[in-house]
Amino acid sequence: MNTPEPSKVQWRKSSRSGGQGGACVEVASHSAHVAVRDSKDPDGPRLVFGGVAWRVFAERVKASGFDLEG
Repeated sequence: MNTPEPSKVQWRKSSRSGGQGGACVEVASHSAHVAVRDSKDPDGPRLVFGGVAWRVFAERVKASGFDLEG
């Protein structure tokens, strides 16, 4: 899977990210892919998902499918 060219995508922060500069994740859609990066390291590594994989992941997060409290 090709990684989207960073200059050709529009990155956006999660609506749940606070304005205090904490741990923020940014996402960008490009063609049939979704890229994810750490907002504190915009030139650092990115994860790239296919559209179906991203939708499944987002649906599980919204349904509390991951126990991150423990």
